[in-house]
Order: sequence, then C-alpha cells, then structure tokens
Amino acid sequence: MEAGTLIRTARHRADLSLRDLGRAAGTSHSAIAAYEAGRKEPSFETFVRILRAAGFELGPELRRAVGGVDGEARGRELVEVLELAALFPARDARYLTAPVFGRS
Repeated sequence: MEAGTLIRTARHRADLSLRDLGRAAGTSHSAIAAYEAGRKEPSFETFVRILRAAGFELGPELRRAVGGVDGEARGRELVEVLELAALFPARDARYLTAPVFGRS
C-alpha cells in the first residue's frame, strides 16, 4: 500500500481533518494533502510521525497504537486502574469460603 493511502486511511479512521493531522504531526495541512494525493513522498521519519499523530503505529497492518495518540495515556490508565482497585476492600483471610452449589 502506498504511503499516501495509509496516511489518508489513518486520518479518516482517526476522524481528523487535514489541518488537525498537520497540526498534531508538526507539518502543514498542504503537505498532508500532497502526501495523500501522491504528489510528494514523505521521508520514513515523517511518515511514522504522521501515523503516530493520527494514533496509529506502523506494522504489518495498520492498527491502533497502545495508549492512543498520547504516549503517556498508558501510564495514566495504569494509575487509574490501581487507584480504582484500592477502593475495593482486601480480603486478608487465609481461606476464602464460598457456597457450594448443588449441596444442601
């Protein structure tokens, strides 16, 4: 698949305008449009930066990046999960008892 096609696919799947993607990737919307139309070819570094700005990573197939657009999101997710887990009471009993179904 061509670089321009992948950029367009990532932009559409991320629901971003040319301007939004350009701003997020640190490039102009006209450069993004030129890449998508095949008038220009991005360098590999630029190509990867644009895909990451759209929330994707380069691999054998186009897939969502872990943590989304913000690379720190994954760490924040972990902190939020741990804070939520701390709200639940801990069981300190050595043996947990549970009802056995089918017995009276």
